[in-house]
Amino acid sequence: MGKLTSGRWFAAALAASAVLTTGCTARVDAEDLPGLYRNNETGGEIRLESDGTFTATDLSTDSHSDPANFHGQWEFVDSSAGDFVYLDIDERGIGEVSGVQLYARGGGKVAFGTPDGSWSLVLTRSTES
Repeated sequence: MGKLTSGRWFAAALAASAVLTTGCTARVDAEDLPGLYRNNETGGEIRLESDGTFTATDLSTDSHSDPANFHGQWEFVDSSAGDFVYLDIDERGIGEVSGVQLYARGGGKVAFGTPDGSWSLVLTRSTES
């Protein structure tokens, strides 16, 4: 598959994912996003830094993958279909997912979505720094 074709497929997948979660996300202000988010059941957490970087610890973005540690850059995407945070994961090779979407749920919660519109993992903003 050519670079242009795979880029179009990726953009289409992002758009479809955003459409599937329409109505399930909250409108947020990008300045309010930096902080530590944790899932107390799994122990997974993600820290969004104000400089646009992130680190994830013991985090599984879907029900098919084992918890992992990863890092990279994050970008807030203000979309009419629903705002989300795009996580661009560093050090991913060809054939691996290089980025995922993290959705604001309101009330200090963020979540990873699934194709059926449900949430694979919900994380709550921590009061710890």
